[in-house]
Amino acid sequence: MAKLTIRNAIKRYGALEVLHGVSVTAQDGEFMVLVGPSGCGKSTLLRMIAGLEGISGGEIEIGDRTVNDLEPNERNIAMVFQSYALYPHMTVRDNMAFSLKLARRSKHEIEKKVNDAAAILDLATLLDRYPRQLSGGQRQRVAMGRAIVRNPAVFLFDEPLSNLDAKLRVQMRTEIKTLHQRLGTTMVYVTHDQMEAMTMADRIVVMRGGHIEQIGSPLEIYDAPANSFVAGFIGSPSMNFIDGTVTARNGALGLGDAENPHWPLPEGAPRQLRRSGQRGTRPAQLAIDTAGVQAKVIIIEPTGSDTHLQLQAGAQSIVAAVRDRPSVSPGQPIQLRIDPSKAHLFDPSNGQRLH
Repeated sequence: MAKLTIRNAIKRYGALEVLHGVSVTAQDGEFMVLVGPSGCGKSTLLRMIAGLEGISGGEIEIGDRTVNDLEPNERNIAMVFQSYALYPHMTVRDNMAFSLKLARRSKHEIEKKVNDAAAILDLATLLDRYPRQLSGGQRQRVAMGRAIVRNPAVFLFDEPLSNLDAKLRVQMRTEIKTLHQRLGTTMVYVTHDQMEAMTMADRIVVMRGGHIEQIGSPLEIYDAPANSFVAGFIGSPSMNFIDGTVTARNGALGLGDAENPHWPLPEGAPRQLRRSGQRGTRPAQLAIDTAGVQAKVIIIEPTGSDTHLQLQAGAQSIVAAVRDRPSVSPGQPIQLRIDPSKAHLFDPSNGQRLH
């Protein structure tokens, strides 16, 4: 196990800079998830940690060693790829043992480590099969087993679940989290799926355009997003954003204009602000009531556990996620109850959260 420290990491391809001075630390034994849209630099950063991409500036430390100039096999890391990267002509046992054989470990040590990893991952009955005889989830467990036997200081995962179906992804999320709790090894996990990030991470690093937008625990980022990008990226369905002018009506501060309803703002929101603003509200924080903001039902999307309502409120389109099964129909007018204390106010000029 080891702490991973990245200081002012820069990556350039010729004149194109794709990582702009990224700094982050994964503590010893921490499960850190890098999340963001395609092209944000998260996989590039992971490959730089692994030594598969060179670093153009800054430092990467694993434990107490700077590894900038070390080859991948000298960094004491193990990486699990999206594509599994198993040798098709080798059995599960031989795939898992391959790196140990290259390191000239003893036959007894190899057998013990492979069997121990197989027991952890429920692969003991599959050791003599070939990858073509395995399901996608079983292949991914073999890839993890191949990493476990190396006993690395840091595990790196590059979108390992994106090739699996939805049900298997949920199962594998649980298995990887359980594996982390059992091994206690530092893990860095890359995904574009914010649900994976929320359910698996000790801390999340949200990236965009080669920069870090926010670092925090899943609930810190969900409850207190640093800006409108983070607020919109984390959470499903996505946060509602309402544009308008911040004004007082009937003694209450709110946001609206001639074409839109007056949406209440949280107590303590900047009262000195008398210009355009952006209000953010999670769909789950909206409820149907007999008094509130007027809206019209456009589309009803039942999910089983709750119902998503696509709504029109003035000129704004919003989504409400209600826990019950409301008796509403498309085109029907309804009213929405809103808890102002759960709302956020963003500066539309730069997206920064004001409250």
